[in-house]
Amino acid sequence: MDIKNKTVLVLGGWGLVGNAVIRKLMPEEPKKIIVTSLRKEEAEDEVKRLKVEFPDKPDDYFEPWWGNIFVRYEFKDSDRVALLEEAASRKRLMQDTMEELSDEILHSSAIFKLMMKFKPDIVIDSINTATGIAYQDLYTTYRRIKKTIERKPTAEEIAAETEKLICTQYIPQLIRHVQIMYNSMYQAGTNIYVKIGTSGTGGMGLNIPYTHSEEKPSRVLLSKSSVAGAHTLLLFLMGRTPEGPITKEIKPTAAIAWKRIEFGEIKKGGKPIEVVEVPLDKAVSLTNKFKLKLDNKFIPSGNKLQSVFIDTGENGTFSRGEFEAITAQGQMEYVTPEEIADDAIYEILGGNTGHDIINALDNATLEPTYRAGFMQHWAVEKLEELEELHGTNSVAFELLGPPRLSKLLHEINLLKQIYGGMRNIINDSPANLSSKAFEYLQNNAKLRNEMISIGIPILFADGKSLLRGNDIKIPPFRGDNELDINDSNIDLWAHDGWIDLRESNMKTWQHRLEAIISEAESILPSNTSSMYVRTKKYWSDFEKIDIGKVVGWIFIKEEKGERMKA
Repeated sequence: MDIKNKTVLVLGGWGLVGNAVIRKLMPEEPKKIIVTSLRKEEAEDEVKRLKVEFPDKPDDYFEPWWGNIFVRYEFKDSDRVALLEEAASRKRLMQDTMEELSDEILHSSAIFKLMMKFKPDIVIDSINTATGIAYQDLYTTYRRIKKTIERKPTAEEIAAETEKLICTQYIPQLIRHVQIMYNSMYQAGTNIYVKIGTSGTGGMGLNIPYTHSEEKPSRVLLSKSSVAGAHTLLLFLMGRTPEGPITKEIKPTAAIAWKRIEFGEIKKGGKPIEVVEVPLDKAVSLTNKFKLKLDNKFIPSGNKLQSVFIDTGENGTFSRGEFEAITAQGQMEYVTPEEIADDAIYEILGGNTGHDIINALDNATLEPTYRAGFMQHWAVEKLEELEELHGTNSVAFELLGPPRLSKLLHEINLLKQIYGGMRNIINDSPANLSSKAFEYLQNNAKLRNEMISIGIPILFADGKSLLRGNDIKIPPFRGDNELDINDSNIDLWAHDGWIDLRESNMKTWQHRLEAIISEAESILPSNTSSMYVRTKKYWSDFEKIDIGKVVGWIFIKEEKGERMKA
């Protein structure tokens, strides 16, 4: 797509890659660039530098935004460790991650607020998501809980540590991040999303020699790779979602360097490293127990560690020796941020760099085959033949799921058994459909009991009576054995997985079948091209109902669940 006159959001714009992306964007003349970073001073400092570098741009051309995009807006400027230590904020973090995604969770998120404020056409995400999530370090949380249990804690202490453990789970956080990211971009009308990802190991294998003071390879490092891989597969699915943004990922497999080379203070976590002077006579005796933390800390000298360094952005500040070692041939080696930025922008413009992971996966996955499509007809015919031989209807077993699939199949099968063809169904009244369906089930104990035995209950026409078995799939168990019964919940549960005999649902079925007939009849008989699939012939001229075809149509048209790629 054309970048000119488009609003571009650069997530991690202060960072090494984000910094290069912004400068490479300038020749394309976007309308506005939003520069984000975790800290306020970083975002504002970067915008100040950009204004000096590009003085001809309007004052509001570069706009800073800061905060943690992985939490709700009210927490975006808070330290995550501090949030976990405070009971109320910890519970909120846990609920935001683990509860079903609601409008409240979505609309309260920092990402959603950011997207709704600027409504960017293009999002370039150079935040190291895998590091941000995986380096919360689940293993440290485990060790802390282990120690807590050993000292016989109170119930309150156990509850607090358990909540922290839940908040540290990688995959739920990643899933929620992608859910919110997708929904926010969809509502903002974003056209394209480019993720600058990571392999987690700088392109090296399980023999990577750099550890986190653990076994080799480091579990923490492999956690980063695992999250990065899971993130890629979620973006792969995002890229297969109709009406969503075009999704691409550039995944460097080398160290990324560099932003600047200077002499100055060496900082860790944004703070200068204090030099501690320890006399030789203060050496500790290696007897009994070794203390990782001193009872009495040495007093800092007041000096700050200073040296020549190379700033590699998110990967840290390296000495000459460190940089030379990790970028040596046969080690991580390295790629420049400008090369990454070139690839990202070329992909946005419609070019093919060969470095888009999503496109690579599209081309490497085994798609549906001609043979399978041909054999599908034979399999359906064989199933139908056996149905006739054994005098039964193969409708739904609720082993595949979701329950809504079983509910829809059973409802259309019920109408099929009573009326035969589609036109007969739409020509009767919803009241008659409802009463005849109830009567049919009343007289057919076998079908009735099959429905409830697979966990799909039957809601009677009055909307107040439910025929159910020992187990039901909807509503799902969420920790509470008793739930409030009200009209809203009944409608929700009936939609998701109850066979619904109410007149309103019968009217819905009539509208569906009318739409199917109208859609097929709108195709001119003279049009025998390959353009259309669901013709009158596909629907057996509406005289015979294939229940799977009808429910497939519903999933495409109502649920917007159509596959968009082979």
